[in-house]
Amino acid sequence: MAPDSGDIEEDDNVEDGLSSKASNGKMQASHQDQSPESEEDQEEEEEEDEEPRLKYASVTKHMKPVYRNGDATSAFLVGGDKMIIGTHNGNIHVLTLPSLKSLKVYHAHSASVSAVSISPYPPPLPAPKRNALSRLASTQLASPAPSISGASTASPAGRSPKAPPVPLIASNQIYIATSSIDGNVCVASLTDPKDVMLRNFGRPVHAVNLSPDYKNDHSYLSGGQAGNLILTVGGRSGTTSTSNAGAGAAATASGWLGAIGLGSNTGKDTILHSGEGAIRTIQWSLSGRYVAWVNEKGIKLMRSNLHLGNDESENAWKRINHIDHPKREVWHDMAGVWKPQAKWVDETGLETDDLYTTHPDGSEMKSEIQKLDSPVALPKPSPRRKRSEKLIIGWGDTIWVLDVHAGPSADEKAAGKRKIAHVEILNILQTDCIVSGVSLYTPSLLVVLAYITPDENAVSSQTTPTRGRHRRQNALQPEIRLINVETREEVSVADTLNVSRYESLSATDYHLEALPAMQVTQKAASQRGALEIIGGGIWDVGTYPARLFSSAASVRSNGSQSAESSSRTASDANIAPALAVNDQAIHPSALTHGMKIFIQSPYDCVLATKPTPADHFNWLESHAMYEEAWDLLNQHPEAVGDSSDASSESTPSTPTRSSYRGQGTLMDFLADDGSQTPGSGQRNYNPQVEKEKRRVGELWVQQLTTHDKWSKAGATCGKVLSTGDSWEHWAWVFAQANKITEITPYIPSTHLQPPIPSIVYELVLGYYVNEDRKKLQELLERWPAELFDASPVIEAIQNRLRAGDIREDSVEDGKVGQDWRVLLGCLAKLYLDDGRPAKALGCYIRLQEADIAMRLISEYHLVNAVSDDIPGFIMLRISKKQQQSAPMSELELASMEPIRLLVSEAHHGIVRSETVIRQLDESFGVPNPYLFFYFRALWEGETTIPTAGSSTIEITSRDRKQSLMDERLIASEGKALVSDHADIALRHFAEYDRPLLMNFLKASQSYTLDLATRICKQRHYTPELVYLLAKEGRMTQALRLIIDEIGDVSQAITFAKEQNDQSLWDDLLNYSMKKPPFIRGLLEEVGTSIDPMKLVRKIPEGLEIEGLKSGLMRIIREYEIQYSISEGVARVLRGEVAAAMAEKGKGLNKGIKFEIGEVHKDPIAVQKFRTGRPRQVKRGHCPGCEKAFLPEDPELLISFPCQHVFHLPCLLDFSDPAGKKSENIPSSLTNLDRQSEYDRSIGPKIDHASLLRNTVNEGCPLENRDNG
Repeated sequence: MAPDSGDIEEDDNVEDGLSSKASNGKMQASHQDQSPESEEDQEEEEEEDEEPRLKYASVTKHMKPVYRNGDATSAFLVGGDKMIIGTHNGNIHVLTLPSLKSLKVYHAHSASVSAVSISPYPPPLPAPKRNALSRLASTQLASPAPSISGASTASPAGRSPKAPPVPLIASNQIYIATSSIDGNVCVASLTDPKDVMLRNFGRPVHAVNLSPDYKNDHSYLSGGQAGNLILTVGGRSGTTSTSNAGAGAAATASGWLGAIGLGSNTGKDTILHSGEGAIRTIQWSLSGRYVAWVNEKGIKLMRSNLHLGNDESENAWKRINHIDHPKREVWHDMAGVWKPQAKWVDETGLETDDLYTTHPDGSEMKSEIQKLDSPVALPKPSPRRKRSEKLIIGWGDTIWVLDVHAGPSADEKAAGKRKIAHVEILNILQTDCIVSGVSLYTPSLLVVLAYITPDENAVSSQTTPTRGRHRRQNALQPEIRLINVETREEVSVADTLNVSRYESLSATDYHLEALPAMQVTQKAASQRGALEIIGGGIWDVGTYPARLFSSAASVRSNGSQSAESSSRTASDANIAPALAVNDQAIHPSALTHGMKIFIQSPYDCVLATKPTPADHFNWLESHAMYEEAWDLLNQHPEAVGDSSDASSESTPSTPTRSSYRGQGTLMDFLADDGSQTPGSGQRNYNPQVEKEKRRVGELWVQQLTTHDKWSKAGATCGKVLSTGDSWEHWAWVFAQANKITEITPYIPSTHLQPPIPSIVYELVLGYYVNEDRKKLQELLERWPAELFDASPVIEAIQNRLRAGDIREDSVEDGKVGQDWRVLLGCLAKLYLDDGRPAKALGCYIRLQEADIAMRLISEYHLVNAVSDDIPGFIMLRISKKQQQSAPMSELELASMEPIRLLVSEAHHGIVRSETVIRQLDESFGVPNPYLFFYFRALWEGETTIPTAGSSTIEITSRDRKQSLMDERLIASEGKALVSDHADIALRHFAEYDRPLLMNFLKASQSYTLDLATRICKQRHYTPELVYLLAKEGRMTQALRLIIDEIGDVSQAITFAKEQNDQSLWDDLLNYSMKKPPFIRGLLEEVGTSIDPMKLVRKIPEGLEIEGLKSGLMRIIREYEIQYSISEGVARVLRGEVAAAMAEKGKGLNKGIKFEIGEVHKDPIAVQKFRTGRPRQVKRGHCPGCEKAFLPEDPELLISFPCQHVFHLPCLLDFSDPAGKKSENIPSSLTNLDRQSEYDRSIGPKIDHASLLRNTVNEGCPLENRDNG
């Protein structure tokens, strides 16, 4: 089939622009000045010094059934928890991961298997439920798989053993398709032995790929030597059929009739593409939208028939793109020989790029291993590529990295072209090897299985293949390379793999499959019983690995020998026991986290995973890289436990570099680092880890001191030493080498367990007393006094001062008395630490350290020493020059601490306020700023001294409330102290702080009003004067000041509202009539305080007032709102009153039932009340006179809700035995005319009810007595 018009023809220029040769450094490096032997030695040394990027483990011995009877593998696939292997004998082996236990084996072909595919891919993970497992456990699924016509051979014993059934769990519900050079394609269900189809295409089939939705559409793609890309749809299970591709109308009709049930239903074959040479690879994308295949002409992509919209049906099986293979001459001969490797990449299952980082100086890249038990965010496709899928193709010596995007590209969209998809070529890499396998390891790293030939011109040495079977005997060992996609360079030296019989193997004999890391929540597999019956032990791998395997030793390939035969001999080449227990232990590397890379050769299988922290630690320690080893232990404590495990019993032969170890469970095998449970990332103290860190740390320090790197050794001591004994040892080592300065900054300033001996600190301090006084001062500030004994250091400083060479007038570094001041300050601090503050204060006074002196006086209450000279105490840090020219803010800051300290002492009664005021008045006169500072601090309760950098201490709500109460109490006491000197304070507040003056005028009652008024008039303090006039009762003058001086109508209105005096409102109206702004302000702000009609009538006619209309509208609106609110309130009130009256009338209208004229059948009713005393009451009788009620009873009857009924006189006598109440019965009650009860007028009834309520307002006397 000719290429479509939209295909891309790649020329040499495009290839040169995109491709770059990624080569192995050891193969490309050339040193002109060195001999080949020296170059080889240098390369080997570099290889040994470089840490492996991957760890490898041979799993060949766990796969003995695969290599039974000398068989060898030819096709290979890994997905989910399954490994499917095709062999040269046509057998298909299905193994479970990570146990590598045989789940199913069947014979599908008579020749080598060329390709394997499964659907769905990847298969679902095992997640059975208890109820489903119980049902499946009771189901008998023992029927053997039927033999396929032409595909079975007789066993030596003449009988075929029955294979145990495959458990019907979610992860096993897959279909497996295999192709072979015998021309057949076999599609079989893993769980249903009857669901098998075999189709013959007449020519060798090299590639097959099942539809991702094969379970529903029963379609697959295949291709091979005939060069046809064939879509096969349908077919009947349990039959062998022949391809009808190109069979004409008969085949079409048969397929159509078969599709509706009238024909043989052997399936329909449709040729989608042909005529461009043999097809070696077909891959359906992970989403199912795209199909990629490779033939001798190049790479093809098309849109599949899956996930199409209603208007996209015509796009099914439509070509998207074509990419030619390189135009180099060797490709014309080898394009049909090299087997392409195509992989659609699941970008969410890649390892993270930060596993490998490059140093800023461009030096060798080192492995930075992520912590395994901490959550790691898996890489996710960027939003820009949300609808794209990534495809990696390795073919010959070239690797393509492609992105397939839905819809047209930006340029095509701008040109108005409509395309179902477009392909973006991200990179093309040319290598110096033949690519036998390729996959994306991280978002920027490719893992490549490289086939190496002994000749440098490896590619050109392979000419057109010769006919007949032959074996090459000069091939080299394969290599695993990691290539950076962006830089097109290898990140490390390639890892050489030791596989059996590599000399005779070709590039097509090797396979590489990457099992991406999956997000699986780690759960304990606690369900047993039915799981054991159905799974045949598969789940024991993750939960009970010790029950399944007898040893923990790793098994590796044994050179050129093939896998040993199993203890159980296969009786038939078609079907072998699928669930035989493997007696070899699974290698721990299969149970590590993250991505798994499987490398398959005909006789070996190697598993590659990323290194664990334990592997990294072992490599670092073996290379004496103690710094990196300690850092690793600090970040990954779990490396200690792993590194202490016993090494493998067998000698590693695959790969040639040192092997690594790992461990885990089934869920660990499937899960990536990021899917670990949060609890696993929590660090707990581990004595073994700390012990190992100390050991490695001291080795690190010893290494540095040996190489005279004392500065770094000192810093390392601060990082790695954690016991007192180790610090004492290394302190003496540094002291003996006269390197105290190198270790001093790192000596701990906190207590250790066991503690560092005090002699270590005293040794260092004594050294700096003689050598470096500034350093001594720094250490005393940093080290707590509890760490050492101050007495020896005090004695050393005193001896140094008595020596005479350090004096107050000596010059050091151009400064007079520098060392003397430092030593005296250190001595003062040591005195304080030793509990002698008086001596310390003497030192600070000599040093004129005002801050520290003030602190000592405040903390230790030493202010009595300076109480005789309070002005001098306040001026402690204010020079004469500052007194003359410094601004108030500077003076305030300089005198803040002494002032507040004096205020604090005044509250305690130690330094009385009268003393302070008198001395300041005598020294500076009145007013003076220092007395103002003192008065203000007293008034505001400022007794605390803020310090720079002071930390805020968190206190409880109760403490905060107590603190606020204390502050208020202090402020109240301070105001009382100021009130004793109110007139002096008034002068100072008026001079220096006007806002505080108003506060003082309002809060204090002790000052003289005349003095305050006179001062405010002199200084033109109008607001203060208004307040004073109002306080004296001169409201009119105050209002006139507001109007004339301030001119603030809002303040005038507020003032009038506060006074609530109608005459004041009249004055305000009269004063405002000549001021239009005031009139407008009154209209807008007065509200309902005055009659608006009165205000409007007073406005002079013809006076122009700006905003008059809006003011009138506003006042009218306010009155409307007021009226509406009042009306609504009245309406609500009326409704509530009516409802209450209705409820009351309803209650009054209710009747109370009681019997009259006869005695009840049960004449005595006993009621028990709260007192427990029974009382006998006859029903229909008055409890007072015990007479029965008659219809024409002359007495007024009173009934209660408790159903007790009394004659009115009896009720009064019952409740008042003295008979006083009966004498006071209103005549209106006793003379009631019964006919008046039926009067329709309401007045008499209300009067009657009112009189009755006043008479019997205490309620039923029986109830009151019993309740009382």
